[in-house]
Amino acid sequence: MASGFVGLTVQMLWGIGNVAGHVVGVPPYWGQLVGAHAHFGVLGILAVVTGLAVDHYGTSGTRRSVAVWWFVIGQWLLPATLVVQAALGLPRLGMLAFVWGVLLTAAMAAMALEAWDGAPGGAPV
Repeated sequence: MASGFVGLTVQMLWGIGNVAGHVVGVPPYWGQLVGAHAHFGVLGILAVVTGLAVDHYGTSGTRRSVAVWWFVIGQWLLPATLVVQAALGLPRLGMLAFVWGVLLTAAMAAMALEAWDGAPGGAPV
């Protein structure tokens, strides 16, 4: 959850920076900056929700590791890849977004299995 709240703080500061940048002139890589800003926001919210779900279900072991750490890696590296790609003008670097997407997908799949296996108290959802 902490990663989510930090991500949301970064996203909000980034948004303020985007507005300030827009006031003085739009840089050529504006679209990537706005896209990365949106990813930070969505992934930050999802990190908080995932953290709450991990605690709610009492997720442990491999599922917990995948749900927490793979999500955190994807949460930060997906938007970071977009920024670095834009800043350095390396379009092929964007392919790494698929790697981070796979980690995020695996984290959500782990939590889907957790929810499928049953709600707290043993009753399947």
